Amino acid sequence: MTEAFGAPGIEPRWTHGDKEGVGTSYNTASRIWFTLWKGIVTEIYYPSVDTPQIRDFELLITDGESFFDEEKRLPNVTSRMDKYSAGYSIKSGPETSLYTIEKEVITDPHISSVIIHYRIMSETPEKLKVYILCAPHLGGEGKHNNGSVINVNGKNFLCADKDGVHMAISSTAEFTKSSAGFVGFSDGWTDISRNLDMKYEFTTATDGNIALTAEIAHESISDFTVSIAFGGSRNNAILKAIQSTITPFEKSSSRFSEQWERAQDHLTPLDSLSHDGGNLYRSSYNVLLSHEDKVYEGAIIASLSIPWGQEAGDENKGGYHLVWSRDMYNSATALLAAGDRQTPLNALVFLITSQQPDGGFPQNFWLNGEPYWRGIQLDETAFAIILAWRCLKAGINSYDPYFMVLKAAQYLITKGPVTQQERWEEASGYSPSTLASNITAMICAASIARMHSDNKLASLFEDYADFLYSHIEEWTVTHDGTLVPGIRRHFIRILPASPYSPDDFPEIESSYLKIANLPAGNNNVFRASEVVDGGFLELVRYGIMRPDDPLIVDSVKVIDKILKVETPFGPTWHRYNHDGYGEREDGSPFVGYGIGRGWPLLTGERGHYEIACGSDPSPYIEALEKFCSTCAMLSEQVWDSPSIPEKHLFIGRHTGSARPLAWAHAEYIKLLASAKEGKPFDQVDEVYSRYSVNASHPQKVEVWKPGRRIRKCRKDFKLRILRYQSFVLHIGTNGWQDPVDIQSEHVGFNFYSVHMPASLMKANRLDFTFFYPEEGRWEGKDYSIQLV
Repeated sequence: MTEAFGAPGIEPRWTHGDKEGVGTSYNTASRIWFTLWKGIVTEIYYPSVDTPQIRDFELLITDGESFFDEEKRLPNVTSRMDKYSAGYSIKSGPETSLYTIEKEVITDPHISSVIIHYRIMSETPEKLKVYILCAPHLGGEGKHNNGSVINVNGKNFLCADKDGVHMAISSTAEFTKSSAGFVGFSDGWTDISRNLDMKYEFTTATDGNIALTAEIAHESISDFTVSIAFGGSRNNAILKAIQSTITPFEKSSSRFSEQWERAQDHLTPLDSLSHDGGNLYRSSYNVLLSHEDKVYEGAIIASLSIPWGQEAGDENKGGYHLVWSRDMYNSATALLAAGDRQTPLNALVFLITSQQPDGGFPQNFWLNGEPYWRGIQLDETAFAIILAWRCLKAGINSYDPYFMVLKAAQYLITKGPVTQQERWEEASGYSPSTLASNITAMICAASIARMHSDNKLASLFEDYADFLYSHIEEWTVTHDGTLVPGIRRHFIRILPASPYSPDDFPEIESSYLKIANLPAGNNNVFRASEVVDGGFLELVRYGIMRPDDPLIVDSVKVIDKILKVETPFGPTWHRYNHDGYGEREDGSPFVGYGIGRGWPLLTGERGHYEIACGSDPSPYIEALEKFCSTCAMLSEQVWDSPSIPEKHLFIGRHTGSARPLAWAHAEYIKLLASAKEGKPFDQVDEVYSRYSVNASHPQKVEVWKPGRRIRKCRKDFKLRILRYQSFVLHIGTNGWQDPVDIQSEHVGFNFYSVHMPASLMKANRLDFTFFYPEEGRWEGKDYSIQLV
């Protein structure tokens, strides 16, 4: 055996995040996923959808004398094999037309392997030398990989292993030369690009950033198939690789397509609402299913990509191939809108098994439930409750989610209303979108509680929803707006506040917000009243506010003036003004700072608002269809500045951020469903009836709880004292006059409450403390509330 030189190779990096396609088999036995970029296979995920195992796989072509071509640098056209499947056809070749590469990429319909069928056509095939090149990143890391050339039954296989994961590459063609090397030194790309021939033939490359290379037998280049297989041992991986090449590609491809066609048999007929004959609709359905795991069924990741991955190394293990409860809720409910009843139930059960002991959900997490980032986003817990309600309302009731709902509701009440992070994951405070999800979740929780005859709990949850509703304007609306002349009252992005201080009560007009992702030395602190986003539209979407409410109408005018961008394909919106999450001004990748670009999913969000208004959503449906790629992939962001062709950035087209983004595809499906129903698909009827239909809004509610120790309350508000253990409220008025003791009521689960008697609410001040009978102790601290 001959060990390659140059260990451990150069510092590893991932590939670009703007994928042209993603694919997998519609069969749980084939636990493998692939991505495409620039006409080549990039990350392959195995054995779960959150674990990439290779960086990329491509061809190298030379004539041995005058040229060297790398497949990903050739002009290419990538298309879906048919409207049903998640397989792809790719045609590429040099502008000289010296040769043409045609290939199809699928996964084996029954085995964990990616299959690529090649046909290389040339008028002078005798001049071509064709090589395959693969860069393993086993276990999601480019470091510490081991590569080898293994001979089985007289035939060479390219193999790699790390920490119990094994990969094997086989072909219907013979490998006339084979090698394992270290990237940047002894790998095939370095060798062949310099020598126009394969001079290196090393049998091992141990513990580094490696690449595997093989020369395809000359007589086979016109028609050959390659399989990239994985297993728990070398023998298992080689076995799978052989099995995938023994079966004729045409047979595997036919089975692959048949599986996907059957998967769409039950689709809700929404094609007629589209402007592209249902192309993006069916692709979106496949994209969402392709982001679901096959062992942790129902677990749907955000994207099979790493945004700007070419700048990311092993330190960025997560990328977007993680579960965000918010993104997963949108994906699951979009599948429900498309007629899929099983996956939303699986998603609900997966969330139940992933719930943290305190009732919340991590900011994002691996499929096994292990948190990756550990921020607290209240909307992600709220969406778990809303998903439970949606399943029950749809008659999907084979599994009772009630205990999860109770724990999640307690978490929201305990931690809220200030969220450590809003939906953009960058700021803490009072967020309109977070409040919308929390109000909706509490009404859903109340509905589920009534299903279980827990009427006292239901009333508590409704009171808490009313409490949040009662303060929406106080917490999230400026009355001194300066962004648009003539509009002084409008929603803001977020009112900064600490989620850890029970006594922090900021005021909008005097608060300042620090913006993330801006260059060092630039101003990154702005008046909170002068930073806006479209999150308030969620209040309309769920039915909390009417679309014609003057506050909503004026706020729409503000975001249209500040955030809206017109592109040749339709309108899009920025997340918020001063956003720094996107390519830099010159088009270079986002690394630490940049400029936020337009988000297609926000075009969909606006379409839902127009439907709520009774307006035509067609411009927004059509814009999303035009934003997508030739393979009907929607990106996280689109370029909204003058085009920079040399960096492949064109106005209205994808950036280097995530593509596809499952949330964007979910938004499109739900937009079609909303157009069909004539109302937002996400609207919760109980919420709409409670807050938008009734002429008189629900009673104004104030809540005192350990995490939010209010100091003022209006006399016409209903005041509830809330704790999570039994207590006696010792209370007096106006300086401890006429003190009385009130025993708390156990309203269910871990909630104990006192409704403040109307007689006490006539005072000017309430003075109180707590006694805990089960522990036989006093609080040891007095509290006061001014009644105004």
